[in-house]
Amino acid sequence: MTAGTVTFGTHVIGPLGVDWVTVRSTAPLPVPIAAGGQAEPAWTVCVDAWRVPLGWHVETRDVTADWSDAASLTERP
Repeated sequence: MTAGTVTFGTHVIGPLGVDWVTVRSTAPLPVPIAAGGQAEPAWTVCVDAWRVPLGWHVETRDVTADWSDAASLTERP
């Protein structure tokens, strides 16, 4: 893998457990990663303070990765 991004869905949860909003954020993946290889980085996910009133909390529930291989992006005859 030579390029990619990771997308986080961070949910703002009210005091009664109601999911009020999901804030999406993206970051680049640590590349290159060889076939069969792995990487274990950590990401900090930030949410504006005004989105999380006192007594509320955030949970990052959704994580997706999109990747590509530069070789697969080139034109082939």
